[in-house]
Amino acid sequence: MSDILYRPAVADDALCLGVLATQVFLDTYAPQGIRAAIARHVLAHCSVATYEALLADASVKILVAECAGHLVGFSQVDDGVGHALVPEAAASELQRLYVQEGFTGRGIGCDLLRHAEKAAAARGADTLWLTTYTGNARALQFYPRRGYEDMGAAVFSFEGEDHPNRLYAKRIRRVATA
Repeated sequence: MSDILYRPAVADDALCLGVLATQVFLDTYAPQGIRAAIARHVLAHCSVATYEALLADASVKILVAECAGHLVGFSQVDDGVGHALVPEAAASELQRLYVQEGFTGRGIGCDLLRHAEKAAAARGADTLWLTTYTGNARALQFYPRRGYEDMGAAVFSFEGEDHPNRLYAKRIRRVATA
């Protein structure tokens, strides 16, 4: 088992980020197979161009996890993004925390989350929040075990479809120096 290296994403990572995001998204959200709405969503939101734009955006922080030179996971934090269920004004959103299936259970998600919390706190956030699909049982257990409070129901919508989510939040200001 090789060591995992964590580092900030760079422009050259856009291709692998897009492919990994596609793989994890489909594994998680399309277990029954691919249909047109999911296919269009993935092509629009997991493209190389999407990740090139995110990597060029100063308000987005992407951290990658590599094993023997292979991208196996990443986190994406969007600074200064609030939500009606998050009362703090200084909040950031954990937009994505994706780990390739073969690497789950090795602490990579925990490490990426810890790094994301520190990065958000260092950039001024008091709270880090996220939404997770109610069909993702593993995520619904993962976040509360790491101190995230269930703030209530949220909805992820695309192509006229609503998908139930839960919103989790954690006060992170204290982790900036931890």
